[in-house]
Formats: sequence, structure tokens, C-alpha cells
Amino acid sequence: MNFNLEEQLPQIEAIIRQALAEDIGDGDVTTDCIVPADLVLTGRFVAKQAGVLAGLKVAAQTFDLIDQTVQFTPHVADGDTVTPGQIIAEVRGPGRALLSGERVALNFLQRMSGIATLTRQFVMAVSKMPTTILDTRKTAPGLRLLDKWAVQLGGGRNHRFGLFDMVLIKENHIAAAGTITDAVNKVRANDPRQRPIEVEVKNLVELEESLALNIDRILLDNMSLDEMRRAVQVTGGRVPLEASGNMSLERVAAVAATGVDFISIGMLTHSVQALDISLLLNNQN
Repeated sequence: MNFNLEEQLPQIEAIIRQALAEDIGDGDVTTDCIVPADLVLTGRFVAKQAGVLAGLKVAAQTFDLIDQTVQFTPHVADGDTVTPGQIIAEVRGPGRALLSGERVALNFLQRMSGIATLTRQFVMAVSKMPTTILDTRKTAPGLRLLDKWAVQLGGGRNHRFGLFDMVLIKENHIAAAGTITDAVNKVRANDPRQRPIEVEVKNLVELEESLALNIDRILLDNMSLDEMRRAVQVTGGRVPLEASGNMSLERVAAVAATGVDFISIGMLTHSVQALDISLLLNNQN
């Protein structure tokens, strides 16, 4: 369910503008007091640890929204791996623009690169199996587009973007409806767009009930490896299966080996460790 970047550019620009407004407010007092308006600076973005780069386009647009005369020259591409000490990109332009945009650009670049790096590690851990790594809705409020874009750049795929683009019937929905069957029937009766339906199940009894409903995907929630293997056998390929809950790099290969089609991992975006990147500026005057 990966999104089309070109279609999301207006929303991405709005995210960047909001971040700049949050940081700069009515002016960067430190920079405006110290840096002459005509001072030109150059700088280099440098990776300080190994990882997968993501967010170069966002960093470039950050400076562009402050001052269109800033020149941003990438040395690598989004999705590339970088090593410690590697120059990621160079910038040149009015010193005030570079200093005022520095932290926002780095915040985006470091967070997105951290997500992409962890995603790539999970993808590589299951690379010998036909299992797809998915993200979740456990993203930073207001940053979902960027978080999910970073997952793509790391080699993962996107689950639903929100509550609007597919149906995911979870435990609390089932409790409100009465049964899984009742919940699915209510969706089919009331959703005019007839969006894809996924149902979360906790055990094999709920799996059997769900299999009879001709739905689009079943989520195996916090099942043991033995339960997942049994679920795959019972399903027999009739419906794609997604595993979720208690996922880690140490466990993910064993989960993939059960035969599930998808593994969704909240920690890709809810426990981000930012990739260490610095911006070093030089006076050109």
C-alpha cells in the first residue's frame, strides 16, 4: 500500500513549513544578531555512523522554503547506505538561511534515516524468505507521511495509512460488535466504498471463523511460533496472513519461517534511534 510521493508533495511541504514555524517563530534571534545578512556560508552534511540514508529531499526543501538561493547538492541518494565520515550533501547560501534551517533539516534527516536503517535490518533478516515487512500506525503525530516514506526507503512496505484507507477489525471492534462475523457483516453493510477488510485474531478458533468470511487478510496477534505455524497450515494459502506483536530483530526470521506473508512491526517508527548526522559550516567571505 505504498504511497505515491508526487501526490503527497503538498502535504510534505506543509509538514516542513509547520516545523520551521515551530522552530523559528518570529525570527532566529541568535543568528540575526550575529550573522550579517550578506554573509555566505558553505557546509557539509556528514554521516557519523553507518546506516541507510532517508530524507535528503526533505532537508533540501527545508532550506528552499527559507531561501530559494540556497544550493543543496546531494552526494548520495535516498535509500543508499552511508558509512562514518562520508559526505552526504553540500550546501551553499546565505548564512542566516543555513543556520536557521540547520536543526529542522537535521531533525528530519536523522529521524527518517534512523527509520530506514532499522527497516533495512529487518528486511535483510527475512531476505531469504518471501515475507514482506510492514510498518504500522505507531508513528509520530504529524509525521506519518515522512515516517512511512522512510520505511519504503529502507525496503519495507506500508500498511494502511490511517483509519480511512482499509478496514482492520481489532479486538475492541469485535467486543463492540459481539463476534467477528457480526463485525465483518456490519462493515460490508455500511461501508459504501467496500474497502479491503483485515481481521485480527488471537487464536485458531477465531482464525477458523475469519476464514469462512472471505476477507482480504488475517492478522495473527501475539501468537507463538507454534500457533503461527498451525495457522499457516489451517489457512492453506486461502487468505494472506500477517503476524504482529513482540517483534524483534532476533525473532523476526523465525516468525517469517512459519510461512506468514507479512510481518508488521511497530518499533520501526515508534522507537526510532536517529542516525547520527552533522552539518559543518564554513565562512566563505
